Amino acid sequence: MTDYVVYDVFSDVAFGGNPLAVVTEAHVLPERLLQPLAREFGFSETVFLFPPEHGGTARLRIFTPTQEIPFAGHPLIGTAVALAERGPPGQMLLETAAGPIPCFAEGGRAGFLRETALETLGAPTPATVAACLGLPQGSVRTDVHAPVLASAGLPFALVELASARDLSRAGPRIEAFRAAQDLHPLPFDFAVYAYVREGDDVRARMFAPLEDIPEDPATGSAAAALGLFLSNLEGRECRLTIRQGAEMGRLSVIEVIADPGFVTISGDAVRVMEGRLGRLA
Repeated sequence: MTDYVVYDVFSDVAFGGNPLAVVTEAHVLPERLLQPLAREFGFSETVFLFPPEHGGTARLRIFTPTQEIPFAGHPLIGTAVALAERGPPGQMLLETAAGPIPCFAEGGRAGFLRETALETLGAPTPATVAACLGLPQGSVRTDVHAPVLASAGLPFALVELASARDLSRAGPRIEAFRAAQDLHPLPFDFAVYAYVREGDDVRARMFAPLEDIPEDPATGSAAAALGLFLSNLEGRECRLTIRQGAEMGRLSVIEVIADPGFVTISGDAVRVMEGRLGRLA
């Protein structure tokens, strides 16, 4: 039998933020069960915890409902809080397929530091991303920056919209996402991170329907990419408070501090469920 816990991440109250399942003793599970279990939980990500291999606190394997991924933000925050609640809080090193990532957790709050250069992987047209979002092309701003495929560990099309109204009425159009994937083939499916910004305050939504995630209530990896992108664009430290998930009734708050080459993501996490996996064939 293997235990699991479920946290709502990037929220300080239950039923907000982004749900995350953490399977705590995954080394006893057959490899073939990891992906089906992630699909069974049905969250945007599920973490399987293994003993560390390189002197860290724990090794993480992160799965979406359809595939394993090397890095994601809310799994790191939720796992760090879970580990701090099981043992002494403070500094820890989480081993991921994207490398070791320093984290800190205490009192239901955690943060991680990602030391990486931003990868720019393409430039989808305003027409392409507008079609994905079901919006007219004029809803996509290009005066500050054109849409860009960027990655701090996972790729997203970063798209600034003209107004909060445009952001609210956006919705994924799966055929347009399929067409965008054909135009921009990557190891991971085409995903759009749309946002509006007023100073340091950002409202955002993330859509990845090809990944079986029609909309995500909090996306730390996209927040990291946006922070690094804007920091590079402006040539200075960038501090953002990103609110995501409001349209889903799961408000999330993500704090971002970015300098070119470095980004820190932090937020709260609340444990809402715990249980035990059954006997699996």
